[in-house]
Amino acid sequence: MHSYLRSIGFRNIGRSEMSTILQNAMKQPDFIKTALDSEGYEFTELKKEIVPGIGLAFRGSYNDYDVFEPDYYFPYREASNLSTLCPVEMVKESDKESYRGVCEEVRLGVDLIFYVQDMMMILESEQRKSKVVDFGGVALSALASSGKILLPVATTELEMQRAKQNNEKRCELISQARQGDHEAFEQLTLDDMDIYSDISRRIESEDVLSIVNSYFMPNGIESDKYSVLGKILDCKKTINHFTMEGVYEMTLNCNDLTFELCVNERDLLGEPVVGRRFKGDIWLQGKVRA
Repeated sequence: MHSYLRSIGFRNIGRSEMSTILQNAMKQPDFIKTALDSEGYEFTELKKEIVPGIGLAFRGSYNDYDVFEPDYYFPYREASNLSTLCPVEMVKESDKESYRGVCEEVRLGVDLIFYVQDMMMILESEQRKSKVVDFGGVALSALASSGKILLPVATTELEMQRAKQNNEKRCELISQARQGDHEAFEQLTLDDMDIYSDISRRIESEDVLSIVNSYFMPNGIESDKYSVLGKILDCKKTINHFTMEGVYEMTLNCNDLTFELCVNERDLLGEPVVGRRFKGDIWLQGKVRA
């Protein structure tokens, strides 16, 4: 997770300078929250904002001398808008007090796994002992290690409406198939064969990124890392006031899933503009909304 410090503006910074920033951030945090961990001990989270909604989070405990001792820290980007309303299964990591969330998102066709930002709220909740929690949705965000800006695919209004209808139909079929509907499963199989046949025909004369308008797929062996290609819905540039590095904040739509993302401007190839597409590898985070 420390490799994503560059995503929030800590790209060209030495180890000693970064250590000083971390120490100062723990001494003067913007937010402090305490709860009981899974073993019943007091656990604390400190947050230091770089800019509103982006910063560093430290998790650990205070010793007998009232000095905070961090177990680990990570960069974060908080989202402001809901991405999914699905109930979330909480999976605790074995080596530290940290959780990943898992939810069945039919728009993607795969289980969506993300790093839980607001773990302290989960620990404080009466649902903490439940395997699946339902707080009213998840606001997803992401940190990108690098990325490229692509031009949009030229589509007509009729084609966009047709694609939306097809996607809604596919989501309904996936939901029915998960409930044991064999006819829905067979229809999905036939649809996949048709898609494969269409792509095989078009790839002979077209570029793959003009055929595939958007995707959201797992990347590597770490469960909360993804490769994405999505349409930019909103974009702005902010400055990390510690390093004066520029960071782009974007809102993306990938396969009808909307989430917020930030990437260092020096790790981005191309100029991000609303309507264009972002392609890159991300670390997915999520805030379970109360």
